[in-house]
Amino acid sequence: MQSLESNALEPTKAELKNASLRTRILRFLPVYGLVLLTGFLIILFSVLLPNTFPTLLNLRAIISDKAIIALLSLGAMIPMAAGRIDLTVGYGIVLWHILAISLQTTFGIPWPIAVAIVLSLGLFTGFLNGLLVEVAKIDSFIATLGTGTVLYALALWHTGGRQMVGALPDSFYAINGTFVFGLPITGFYVLGITVAMWLILEYTPIGRYLYAIGANQRAAQLNGIPTRKFVIGAFMSSGLITAFAGVLLASKLRIGQASVGLEFLLPALVGAFLGSTTIKPGRVNVWGTVVGVAILAVGISGIQQFGGSFWVEPMFNGVTLLIAIGIAGYAQRRKGANK
Repeated sequence: MQSLESNALEPTKAELKNASLRTRILRFLPVYGLVLLTGFLIILFSVLLPNTFPTLLNLRAIISDKAIIALLSLGAMIPMAAGRIDLTVGYGIVLWHILAISLQTTFGIPWPIAVAIVLSLGLFTGFLNGLLVEVAKIDSFIATLGTGTVLYALALWHTGGRQMVGALPDSFYAINGTFVFGLPITGFYVLGITVAMWLILEYTPIGRYLYAIGANQRAAQLNGIPTRKFVIGAFMSSGLITAFAGVLLASKLRIGQASVGLEFLLPALVGAFLGSTTIKPGRVNVWGTVVGVAILAVGISGIQQFGGSFWVEPMFNGVTLLIAIGIAGYAQRRKGANK
């Protein structure tokens, strides 16, 4: 899987200079098509469901429900920028949310220290993934699938198949349950991490190096970029964000169980892959990932309010991904035909 630093789908000023309105629209479609589709869905559901969809209560529900998926998508897109994939975002959160609770209830560790331990383990897991991929030269899909499976097995062993329950301090619950300006604080976590990642990936050498590695690692090495260091760092960043998402999930659920967490893997990866089809199509990008998660959240929320069944969410995830990739592929073929 490559994350190409390519502007192949983004129209240039020279290309648009003498272009007709129709041509301009067709060229901008793959860039902002997903954004427009998200806006269209918001308007459509607001008209069809005026009493339930365009409400503060629904906005709170969407943010609360999808913030963790958004964090996992943002975490997954960092290795993707370097041309790698990290499946432990779905497996790791199972163990991390369990440990965030059991370290307090079973071992009596104060919650700030428990959180610090979980975040440190997330970093270590990312470091281990980086070593497997860059030093052992194992394909990232296989390496992270193996690591993730081990983490899931550890979660099953630690819980013994039972729920981890116990009294937790209110200050730990507040990590997820606090409202700021009437909205869940988790939304502000996502916003803060999004802005930080956007600034780093778009305006610092770190971001340029990661995209260069994703486009062509050998060329990046020949240009003096320490590719091993940056790929390992990308996995560590992903591991840290995943561990943070696990802490938030623990604060939200207030119980730990190994059956919770794996369902986040598909939507998290879908959100990250959708991010490569919009805003800057051709490579994963932060705002594109946010839009990818947003369209999933809006679409699923609207359909469920119409009485959609339990299978609606995975169906919508898959169909949206196919449509987005289809739009990007069509634009790529069209531009290639015009050259």
